[in-house]
Amino acid sequence: MIAIIDYGVGNLFSLSRSLEFLEIDNIVTNNLSELQAADQIILPGVGAFGDAIQKLRDEQLEEPIKQLAQAGKPLLGICLGMQLLFEKSSEFGEHQGLGLLKGEIVSLKEALPSTLKVPHIGWNALELQQDSPLLKGFEKGGQVYYVHSFYATNCEDSLVATSEYGVDIPGLVQKQNVFGAQFHPEKSDTVGLQMLKAFSEVKG
Repeated sequence: MIAIIDYGVGNLFSLSRSLEFLEIDNIVTNNLSELQAADQIILPGVGAFGDAIQKLRDEQLEEPIKQLAQAGKPLLGICLGMQLLFEKSSEFGEHQGLGLLKGEIVSLKEALPSTLKVPHIGWNALELQQDSPLLKGFEKGGQVYYVHSFYATNCEDSLVATSEYGVDIPGLVQKQNVFGAQFHPEKSDTVGLQMLKAFSEVKG
């Protein structure tokens, strides 16, 4: 059973439908007992970093998520959910993240040449930097779908795969049982579905 964390941020139901398509049992919840009982947890997210981390705190989920991850529960952050895994963000001020991964979130617009549009929206190939359980069945050149205006930096400690968009975008990260995808697996066709399936097989 995968628990998708419901804290008022993210396209939860397209993610849930993707898991149902894969015949993976899942639940959308903010109930701590259900999160504890799940085999894996997904932290989705769209929008602004500061608003999202505050909603996690308002729902009294910040510390439980950190404790579950530190105890070995497989955790996957998607898009903004991935960004929340890091130490801090400079999106509309400085905000502290969950601190489960080393690194910080910075503006993509400030890093790119003016000829490239922000937000970064579209398909990009993943270039692998190291292996990960989520790459089971992945073929070189496989593409994934991005929608984002900020990206992770100083995250070499957990970097698994990048995509080139003016700069190298950390697309996939992992540190032990904590995983993050800057792209949307649920919108990334067969490649993304394979990753969700692989995550469902990660044991805590």
